[in-house]
Amino acid sequence: MHGPDPDTRHPFAGAQHTVFLKTVITRATIEVGDYTYYHDPEHAAEFEDRNVLYHFDFVGDRLVIGRFCALASGATFIMNGANHDMSGFTTYPFNIFGAGWETGADLSGLEAGLRGDTTVGNDVWIGRNATFLPGVTIGDGAIVGAHAVVGSDVPAYAVVAGNPARVVRYRFDDATIAALLEIAWWNWPVERITRNLDAIRGTDLARLRACAG
Repeated sequence: MHGPDPDTRHPFAGAQHTVFLKTVITRATIEVGDYTYYHDPEHAAEFEDRNVLYHFDFVGDRLVIGRFCALASGATFIMNGANHDMSGFTTYPFNIFGAGWETGADLSGLEAGLRGDTTVGNDVWIGRNATFLPGVTIGDGAIVGAHAVVGSDVPAYAVVAGNPARVVRYRFDDATIAALLEIAWWNWPVERITRNLDAIRGTDLARLRACAG
């Protein structure tokens, strides 16, 4: 056997509280890698509607989440559609209500504030009720603490917490992080991952590097 089928919606013997996230995604603007899961006792299958907010097709931004990520209940992604124009005296979006208020609206200030795609790397652990603001990039192997508000990029293998989220520490030294990013075990075929789980779960970098050869 080579682990669970990544196309299984509920990998824990059908229990509804956890989904392999890619199986419940329908939007072309959300991409999720194999084996990434979301846990929510009540609404796991409703992730793209309840947890990805202000995500409008006309804005065009994407949410990309890598492989082997673990998302706890309430992890929320605020997308660029939440942005308001701050170039004038008011931030109130008169134009969206129409009825004459759309006349003369200049959207260039709004568009200038868009921050692009939101990207989560591989093997990222996201704590309960963490919130991500538009356009951030979360590096491979990072850990985001519960209730963190992430408004800037998170380096690979960093542990961040707080509001605004700040780096608390790094999981490994620079040389180990560089080696892990080069090895990138999450990109291996699942058969190789399964054969080498002891090395992936362990602390012997030389052994893991040998498995990658």
